[in-house]
Amino acid sequence: MSDMPTPKPGIMDISPYAGGESGIEGQTRIIKLSSNEGAFGPSPKSAAAYRELAANMHRYPDGGATSLRRAIGERFSLDPAQIVCGAGSDELISLLCKAYAGPGDEVLYSRHGFLMYPISAKSVGATSVTAPETNRTADVDALLTAVTAKTRILFLANPNNPTGTYLPAAEVRRLRAGLRGDILLVLDAAYAEYVTANDYDAGVALVDAGSNTVMTRTFSKIYGLGGLRLGWAYCPANVADVLNRLRGPFNVGAAALAAGVAAINDRAFEEMSREHNIRWREWTAKQLTALGLDVTPSIGNFLLVCFGDDKTRGADTADSFLKSKGIIVRKMGGYGFPDGLRISIGLEDEMRAVVGAIAQFLGKNDPGEGA
Repeated sequence: MSDMPTPKPGIMDISPYAGGESGIEGQTRIIKLSSNEGAFGPSPKSAAAYRELAANMHRYPDGGATSLRRAIGERFSLDPAQIVCGAGSDELISLLCKAYAGPGDEVLYSRHGFLMYPISAKSVGATSVTAPETNRTADVDALLTAVTAKTRILFLANPNNPTGTYLPAAEVRRLRAGLRGDILLVLDAAYAEYVTANDYDAGVALVDAGSNTVMTRTFSKIYGLGGLRLGWAYCPANVADVLNRLRGPFNVGAAALAAGVAAINDRAFEEMSREHNIRWREWTAKQLTALGLDVTPSIGNFLLVCFGDDKTRGADTADSFLKSKGIIVRKMGGYGFPDGLRISIGLEDEMRAVVGAIAQFLGKNDPGEGA
């Protein structure tokens, strides 16, 4: 008999999620472009709302997140009763797996999808299954082919991280139509606020159309509240009821709730952040493509940049070189891109710095000089 507690089967098979690095030993000035955080941080209104909570930190938060759900509902014309808030959308993803999957079940997602999907699936004893992508984009036919009698949940990150690609609304509708009614489709729209494509829909219409689709969102990206851990899900009433039974009674802190209300109402800050992101994402993609790199077209606040098979000029050596310049990006081996780096879109000087450093690494002239 073991002399220590034994975890449930499968738990020790989980590789812990590793977030983007934040520091470099020996470097004082850091340009952090590793975690897809908002370039400007939180809006001043959101930061002020957070500070105002300091004197009341001894009080429990509103367990029903009433004010935040109302603000989200007003912002997106949604029924607050169908909104569930969580400690980041990660918590909601985990709760959905806990509610709808378990041993013997399968959780399906696309090949280069968010790593929290398999982690959450394995945590409840379910099996994670991937479907091939086409041109680094989720493939509806491949996903439908991968469905089995054991499939219980299908996660679709749209836009996808780390590729930045997306499925148009018509394709997402086709995916839902091809699934059994007892399969929960979870549309992870963490980057929806950055999207301006006319054929994109975050998922509201599909949630409203039935009882088997959920849309998850986050405050960690364009709203700049990653440090507070705040997310939300828009669900059919039956799913919202289940999540509210599973979540902790005070799963979102008071400061996060207050900052979230201020953030969702600061439309000017959101628009400014979106316009900045479009400008510098496209500028960076153009410069890196001019350097001969493989840059996946993105509608998120990041770029997947692939360096090819030359190890002397590959992703690992590029990452080390960038760190020597105080620049942190994200290696993508864990997502199936061993030759790739994901670069978040930061401030203008940060993007100019990373392009200049990569040009230096490749032994080429900086294409961004004067541009």
